[in-house]
Amino acid sequence: MLYAYAVEGGRITLMERGADLRGAMWIDMVQPGDVEVAALTALGVEVPSLADMEEIEISNRLFRENGMDYMTAVLPGERGDGSRAAMPVSFILSPERLVTVRHHSPRPFLTFPDRGERSTLGCSTSDRLFMGLVEEIVARQADILEASGRVLDEAAQAVFERRTGATGPMARAGAERLQAVLRQVGREAELLARVRLGLLTIERMLAFYIAIIGERKESGRLRPAIKGQLRDVQALQVHADFLSSRVSLTVDTTLGMINLEQNSTVRILSVLTALFLPPTLIASMYGMNFVNMPELEKPWGYPMALGLMVGTSAATWLLLRWKNWL
Repeated sequence: MLYAYAVEGGRITLMERGADLRGAMWIDMVQPGDVEVAALTALGVEVPSLADMEEIEISNRLFRENGMDYMTAVLPGERGDGSRAAMPVSFILSPERLVTVRHHSPRPFLTFPDRGERSTLGCSTSDRLFMGLVEEIVARQADILEASGRVLDEAAQAVFERRTGATGPMARAGAERLQAVLRQVGREAELLARVRLGLLTIERMLAFYIAIIGERKESGRLRPAIKGQLRDVQALQVHADFLSSRVSLTVDTTLGMINLEQNSTVRILSVLTALFLPPTLIASMYGMNFVNMPELEKPWGYPMALGLMVGTSAATWLLLRWKNWL
């Protein structure tokens, strides 16, 4: 699928299908087929395949060819089946236009056409259009990190406000909540990993771009904007590292609470075992079929045995209370 955009009056407008692509300043290709690739080849643009975009060598992701700059970043987004993943996106920049090639749907590519004119440099040239799109992508990563921070706040609150003295249905509900917190924190950890990878590749892409920007006519205006985006990316990387440490803390705390829950259950079972141990011993002793057992012939023998059972159980319970084990 191919979307062609022109810039009219400082605004990004979607061109009609079948329009002459030579008038487009931004061509966004989504899972391009043979027809779309042939159309770009006619413009002198070599469209990389998904296999080429997934190559991790820096020389395959950042290079110049035929007067065009090829830059690839790995961005989080949504696939066609609704699942989320981090996949490569290629930016092919020439003095005439910007071409983007992607195989999933990062949200900035959907929102930028409506907000491109409000970017720092506007979108009057292909370079400014590229910087505006990068600005939108970086802002999206910041939004994801902020939302992830709120989710971690809620998860930590659910763990720390857990009432450890609850029993029965309340204890089961607490255990289920702790398991839900673990799943939630696990999802956030995966999301943070995708964002951190995206920020790393964006930083490398901008470092390559600032190294070649001297040949542009607007290099004096573009360079400060690139440096500003690099500072934002580095700040977001620090924020992502902080959130990753919070993920580790929340996971450790949740696992600790689960262990406490299990220890409470084992303690209850141990107390019950200790309470029934003396009566079991007495019952076992008087269950022996020996001839010389005087209590068997006495009328008070049975009540005495029952009394011993109750008394030893009560004594065990008082001992446990005195030791603060209950």
